[in-house]
Amino acid sequence: MNKKIITIYLTVAITFIVLGCSNETAQQGDNGRPAEIEQLVLKVAGYDLDRLKGIFTGKTTIDNFKLEFHKIGIGDANTAAFSGAGTYDVTEIGLHPYMLAYANENFRDYTLIPVFPIRAFRHKSIYVRSDKGILSPSDLKGRTIGTPGFSSTSLTWIRGILSDEYGVKPQDINWVISNKDSSSKEAGTISKQEQVIPNNLNVTIGPVGKDDSELLLSGEVDALFHAAEPKAFIHGNPLVERLFSDTKQTERAYFKKTGIFPIMHAVAIKKELVDKYPWLPKAVFSAYSTAKSEHFMELKKVGWAYSSLPWFAQEFEETIKLMGDNYWPYGIEENRKTLETLFRYSYEQGLSNKQLTIEELFHHSTLRLTE
Repeated sequence: MNKKIITIYLTVAITFIVLGCSNETAQQGDNGRPAEIEQLVLKVAGYDLDRLKGIFTGKTTIDNFKLEFHKIGIGDANTAAFSGAGTYDVTEIGLHPYMLAYANENFRDYTLIPVFPIRAFRHKSIYVRSDKGILSPSDLKGRTIGTPGFSSTSLTWIRGILSDEYGVKPQDINWVISNKDSSSKEAGTISKQEQVIPNNLNVTIGPVGKDDSELLLSGEVDALFHAAEPKAFIHGNPLVERLFSDTKQTERAYFKKTGIFPIMHAVAIKKELVDKYPWLPKAVFSAYSTAKSEHFMELKKVGWAYSSLPWFAQEFEETIKLMGDNYWPYGIEENRKTLETLFRYSYEQGLSNKQLTIEELFHHSTLRLTE
């Protein structure tokens, strides 16, 4: 065979190889993933929080795939997930309601990733009648306390903190569950996971049609535990005040002592989607983390200009001094104590029928992710 023929054969062979590789690349897409994934539309649900701005504006992407953001209250988000409707692919979700659905109802339709859109210290959430002589947490013993729900994440934290820090146990209190929530309805519906009541407590249901504020003002309850702010407090009724008069200093002292910044909400991903695209939990974590980091950079640079609070810059500096630059961390290790504390509270309070672990609730691919 002469050199000319050999050259022709080699040229043809190389052409087939190049074409084959190009075709394979086209089919696989970036990062070796099937090209069809590039067109995936993710329905993402949650609040349009400042730290999620990149997500709901589309600036932050999830592996360059299209995000379809739906603003929704946490109650409606919980109901959509737990009802089996599976409306959203990625959703903000109440952490404790998810825990109860997982432990008590064998709920497995969604898996968690360690992204926590909403956190809040909860000393501010205890309201008392100003004429009842309730001056300290110990004065709550033997009292009647109203609440618009019982097993929400917020209420579980409040009871746990009172027990750990002040020796006030749930059994020391008479509970009244109001039929209506007097606060804003932005949170949406209340899922059944937020209405779990243990058997070992003195719990009654309030009169039909009466909200929590009305129960307090009528004297039917001595205090309120409320995740938001009850209407009577918002309206400035002098009969209603916070138990802790300086909640900021009380909560700062709590963090300094415990290192706990209570988690309210997490992010969940539809399990059938994760089974199909196992890389997705890491990608979603990265997107949320990026959005938060970009927001923090804005806060550091010009947050004072965009905030209506006159001493925003000083507050921001004080927060970083106490809690560190990444004072709103995502990831497991940075939040292990906080998560395990809530798991313990849920079990101790007779809400979860087992003490849950981080490893079973959060997707295994996200257990070592850090920022």
